[in-house]
Amino acid sequence: MKHLLIYSFLLCCLTGNTQKMDHSSWTAILQSYVTDKGDVNYKSLQNNRTVLNGYLNALASNVPDKTWSTSEKKAYWINAYNAYTIQLILDNYPIQSIKDLKDPWGQKFITLNDKTLTLNTIEHKILRPMGDSRIHFAIVCASESCPKLLNCAFEAETIDSQLDQAAHEFINDPTKNSITPPKITISKIFKWFKSDFPKGVDFINYLNTYSTVQISPEAKINHQNYNWALNE
Repeated sequence: MKHLLIYSFLLCCLTGNTQKMDHSSWTAILQSYVTDKGDVNYKSLQNNRTVLNGYLNALASNVPDKTWSTSEKKAYWINAYNAYTIQLILDNYPIQSIKDLKDPWGQKFITLNDKTLTLNTIEHKILRPMGDSRIHFAIVCASESCPKLLNCAFEAETIDSQLDQAAHEFINDPTKNSITPPKITISKIFKWFKSDFPKGVDFINYLNTYSTVQISPEAKINHQNYNWALNE
């Protein structure tokens, strides 16, 4: 699996820019300010926001349209969600938790194509309707119990391998999910968005696709408390 993750990283960072949106500046930000564990150095980034502002401007100037492929749209909107979440945190930093903010996911602060969007708009109106449950392991709400923020941008050419990597890392992270064959205590993400995941035994099969511990079809399922502390 180590070799798989290295391969995914190389695919992420070394592919050519044949897609409609260049996310290389986002990768540069992530590699400078996000650790391998997904912790964000908000304090340092706060003092050097020029590159982030440039990337956000690029997002605003290259909004997907019907000529974009599904992979290009998916990469764009995942990166946009994560970048605008970081912007929201920086605009209010220092804070202890994103939940210290009033309605953080409902704030209208994202302007694209003369439309003002919220993080909820991106997640629930754009990404979730794409029908790929792996997006829940890729978008990050700036909290400890969220999936870790990868320190490399999602790219259209490698989106499937990157989403598989994100799913594998999240499901096997013992701070997010406790998995044994007879019993699992899993993230509340699986509860909040249960309509996006398979049901019954098919859900266990879904987890087993990524889990290094094979779960019994009769396993008892519980959910962990969610830690909303800032991911720094």
